[in-house]
Amino acid sequence: MASITQHKGGWRAQVYVSGSRDSQVFRTQREAKLWAAQRETQMRRARTADPGELHTLREMLERYSDEVSVNKRGERAERLRIRAFLRDFPALADMPLARIRTPDIASWRDARLNGYAGHDGEPVASVSTAAVARDINWLRNAFTVARKEWQWTSQNPFEGLRPLPASPPRSRRITPREVKRICRTLGYRTGVTPETKAQEVALAFLVALRTAMRAGEILQLGRNTLDMQRRVATVQHKMQHVTGRPREIPLSRHAMRLLRPVADRERCFTLSSVSLDALFRKARDRLLISDLHFHDARAEALTRLSRRVDVMTLARISGHSDLRILQSVYYRETAADIAARL
Repeated sequence: MASITQHKGGWRAQVYVSGSRDSQVFRTQREAKLWAAQRETQMRRARTADPGELHTLREMLERYSDEVSVNKRGERAERLRIRAFLRDFPALADMPLARIRTPDIASWRDARLNGYAGHDGEPVASVSTAAVARDINWLRNAFTVARKEWQWTSQNPFEGLRPLPASPPRSRRITPREVKRICRTLGYRTGVTPETKAQEVALAFLVALRTAMRAGEILQLGRNTLDMQRRVATVQHKMQHVTGRPREIPLSRHAMRLLRPVADRERCFTLSSVSLDALFRKARDRLLISDLHFHDARAEALTRLSRRVDVMTLARISGHSDLRILQSVYYRETAADIAARL
């Protein structure tokens, strides 16, 4: 019901519907009555409507970004992806959740895979299957949170969505000659404390080859994360929001020798992940080395370590709980390499 009362030279309209209340002040009594009638109708409709009709995909993703993404280690990257989604697909973003169906998600997926016209009309190039798979993961999770926790919708548009074909795993190995050329180009000398960011990149690359650590984990190293007595590094990792605890990484004697000149620093490396990646790519391209990523050092390290430790120990070093990923993605020894050792 609605009530109209005088209020400070105007008229105040108050609406009550099943325990919910709303009010607003107007200049004239007529405006107050008109608003009260419209607002009461809206509130009654809202109580009986499908929750998915009351919220759009844009609202869902903005809330997900502020409440869920912000608690992840990959917060910045995920929030940028969400922002790009809302910018490039406004028609889909502004649809009520209840009206989004599997074909809508499939059309978005195919546009990402095949290229599309951006918000400014300029063509946006297609991206890799792996990039689309990452976007599908966070979007699916956002729908799951909205459906189960917020109860904003009962729809699950990902049910029945055709899975993307898996990309073939990389098989790139790193040769000792490539390692020497990269370190020489970056100006690094073993045992000498790095003085430039380029030299720090070379040291980080060598540490990755000896520890199988990710670039982001290496950049966390410092006096508070390195235990030189136990030869253990304790670092945060991208799945810590799931496991609830940091990752402990055993370090070889060779890795300790590499880190000793910088182990007393608050942070062993002054690099950001962006500058590390950029400097490594520049050195690689200058040497005309093809198809080499910094992350290949992790696979190379695990492939080498597989000759020295059993698979469970290797999984403990790498931090993998799924041995299938360790075997299919990070173990890169060829049949010829294995045959040579038989």
